[in-house]
Amino acid sequence: MATEASEDQTYDVIVIGGGSTGTNAAWYARDNGLSVAVVESQLVGGECSYWACIPSKALLGPPELVAAARRVPGAAAAVTGEVDVQAVFARRDEWTSGLDDGAQVSWVESIGAELIRGRGRLAGERRVEVEGDGGGTQTLTAARAVVVASGSRANVPPIEGLDSARVWTNKEVTQASQVPERLVVLGGGPVGCEMAQAYARLGSRVTIVEREDRLLGPYEPEIGDTLRDAFEAEGITVLTGTTAASVERREGDDGPVTVTTENGAELVGDELLVSIGRKPNTDDIGLDTVGLEPGGPLEVDDRLAVAGVDGDWLFAAGDVNGRAMLTHQGKYQARVVGDVIAGEDVSAWADHGAVPQVVFTDPQAASVGRTERQAIDAGINLKAVTSDPNGVAGGALHGHKFGFAKLVIDQDRRVIVGASFIGPGVGELLHAATIAIVGEVPIATLWHATPAFPTTSEVWLRLLEADRGIS
Repeated sequence: MATEASEDQTYDVIVIGGGSTGTNAAWYARDNGLSVAVVESQLVGGECSYWACIPSKALLGPPELVAAARRVPGAAAAVTGEVDVQAVFARRDEWTSGLDDGAQVSWVESIGAELIRGRGRLAGERRVEVEGDGGGTQTLTAARAVVVASGSRANVPPIEGLDSARVWTNKEVTQASQVPERLVVLGGGPVGCEMAQAYARLGSRVTIVEREDRLLGPYEPEIGDTLRDAFEAEGITVLTGTTAASVERREGDDGPVTVTTENGAELVGDELLVSIGRKPNTDDIGLDTVGLEPGGPLEVDDRLAVAGVDGDWLFAAGDVNGRAMLTHQGKYQARVVGDVIAGEDVSAWADHGAVPQVVFTDPQAASVGRTERQAIDAGINLKAVTSDPNGVAGGALHGHKFGFAKLVIDQDRRVIVGASFIGPGVGELLHAATIAIVGEVPIATLWHATPAFPTTSEVWLRLLEADRGIS
């Protein structure tokens, strides 16, 4: 069973944070024969399990299936009703276990790690002070290492009135029990885009406000432009190049919320989702006791060791180090750090050039490696080739008209350094691109990886043909 803080104890490794990164770090440290304590004050499993990846996909899934059926003649005639909103919420609750972390706790215990419930803070070299949920405190000592895996939280920017307007963040939007008639979304990144479409398909009138000139700014420009076209085709209002100047919640907590833009326009919603990035949870974890400044990301090297701390004992993995704020990258770093602490000569080099990411909108957006702009800035002699996943038989069968694909090729080495896709289900194309980039597979070799017909993956053949100048 999980325990509360009690008498002082020593472990080989102490992990601060029991989210997906922290529990995976514990798993790999245990696999290497080390004793491990995981300190967590909230739900084991963290944001991903209860307020991000899992519930958001549960909200997106059923409406997407209905939309997919309506696009295809023959299937469309069978769709005679609307999405059952309460059933969607019930399915979301099932996937998040009703915010009960019992299964996650059992898994941590099954690997032989000790879960200590409480608030963990650094208390000097190799020491962690834990304030238990019941009020008691203890100090844990790490014989080898402390791993900070405290994650991140939604960034709420200093917009006038925002802090008092009872806004939604990823936590509220993924766990809501009612669909607002009108939803305003600040931010056109992955969370904003996914939840904008989910709620639009559940019945909200949705407006996205994005200060940059396109959605999904870090992606290839064509990806954001294509997604905007898809959103507008289904009635979502997208305002790019627009900045919120102030926010006001009228008539108390239950009244409408008004967003006033810098050009004086007023946007009114029943709820306001703020999805403008993430902040690492480093404000109150005792960084000052080891000579570090709280509040920002923890700078680490490729071994995930924290810069500015002598002795090779403090590590940081996942969102808290700001390298790649994605669940799967946090787990990747956790695997690396578990081996590093055990003395293995490994490093998290994939963080620099092979980070896969998927936005689970409809159409999906997926990317790995460098964009064309990033490759240019890196001085790579590149060639960019494009195609459309909907232009091959497998893609066309989905009936979706919004799609785009691009490969960024290093001409000197003749290997792929970046790949981007938008279209139905293209997230499933992404791992092939990730393997090609990580393995530095020559283009000449990829010609022998024949995609099956008729599948959407045949877009790979179209892209290779574009590289050869075949149209």
